[in-house]
Amino acid sequence: KSPWGTAERHLMAVRLKRCVVRRRDGPEQHGVAASCLRELRDKACGVLAIDKAREPITLVLAEDGTIVDDEDYFLCLPPNTKFVALAKDEKWSSKSLDSGTSWLSESVDEVDSAAEKWKQLARQLKDDLSNIILMSEEDLQVLIDVPHSDLAEELAQSEAKVQVLQDTLQQVLDRREEERQSRQLLELYLEALKTEDSVLSKVAEPEAAPRKEMDVVDTGTSSTDTSATTALSDQVLAALKEKRAPELCLDSQDLELVLKEDAAALASALGWDKQKAGALQEACDQELSKRLRQVQTLHSLRSTSKGKKTLPWGDWPSAKRKK
Repeated sequence: KSPWGTAERHLMAVRLKRCVVRRRDGPEQHGVAASCLRELRDKACGVLAIDKAREPITLVLAEDGTIVDDEDYFLCLPPNTKFVALAKDEKWSSKSLDSGTSWLSESVDEVDSAAEKWKQLARQLKDDLSNIILMSEEDLQVLIDVPHSDLAEELAQSEAKVQVLQDTLQQVLDRREEERQSRQLLELYLEALKTEDSVLSKVAEPEAAPRKEMDVVDTGTSSTDTSATTALSDQVLAALKEKRAPELCLDSQDLELVLKEDAAALASALGWDKQKAGALQEACDQELSKRLRQVQTLHSLRSTSKGKKTLPWGDWPSAKRKK
């Protein structure tokens, strides 16, 4: 073989970019190497078995849905960038968010034992540490309670790094509790202001003729009947009714389920009026949006930081806070 042939092959290998592709709703991922966007599209159609009738496909970044249609932008992406291939008429949605809420489709409720539950949660963190943001308070506590040695073995990390991780989990849990307490204090303050205004207005107004008492019509909104058609589990409904700021204790999958519920059905299931149920859904929407923004921000920082595949373990704060 001539040295020129070897040089050409080496140059071709340098030009090829390693990429990972998958379909929008498919869990299977395929690694391909391509020198340009057109070649990546062709190879993606082949390995993903996309019908010719559904071409041309659109390639988007799996982490945030950014459409990649510029050759220079493609060349600037780090190796092993993950893409979602969208066939004709398909659109990217937040459910396609790689390492975002897609892992939440694996229902933790189906786990047979507590041991298997923490291992499943640990695997989610092993894939991407930013999944911490999307976990429920119960899941965070489960991982905090796992012995260092067991968690270190499952994550293939040193016990020192696992200690840092558990400290971070505790801090996330503490921040949610602090936010809950702050909201409670604000509610009490606003209620006190309303009471004070009511007392002052009664003192200021002259004596008036006694008003007729109006008949109270029972609209049935105060009923505690939970037989309304709802996709929410009894555990989630109980959290919504009993917890203060329940959106803080739920994981992102449950928040999505609450948002999908009809406001009237949710109000009936919780025994609330429709306005209160609507306010709850709005709070859940804000919390879910905040978490997804945090995840996307971390992914963006990660993608611009030398193409690191996972968030660096050492970057998480190590100071543990008391509960």
